[in-house]
Amino acid sequence: MTDDVGTWVVAALQIMGALVIAAFWVTWFRQPHDQDWLPTGYVEHERVFVFPDSLLATLLVVSAALSVTEEPLGRTLALVCAGMLTFLGVIDLAYFWQHGMFAREREGLGNLGVVVGVLLLAAIILVRWV
Repeated sequence: MTDDVGTWVVAALQIMGALVIAAFWVTWFRQPHDQDWLPTGYVEHERVFVFPDSLLATLLVVSAALSVTEEPLGRTLALVCAGMLTFLGVIDLAYFWQHGMFAREREGLGNLGVVVGVLLLAAIILVRWV
């Protein structure tokens, strides 16, 4: 086990990120998504992301575990996760922007939180391991 505080902090953030992703999808699937302002095809578009998000959450946890046990693969996987987070964050940013979903009346604060959270975690991982 590492005694490096930075590694433990980033690992904890990765695990929290994985838990937030899981909680998002559990919550998302329990909601009707019938607001009249949602773009056509919103549910079909979003539902597809459960697969890459599930892979990402899994890799975040595996990377965190490997990093604190000082396995070199942990750092490599963390960088893969940072790339995945960046890609998914940019897709969400573009989609929400394109469809006016940053407006307060369209749950904009929550949507902004998703984008900022995902891109911030990517940046933290990159700063730590690059």
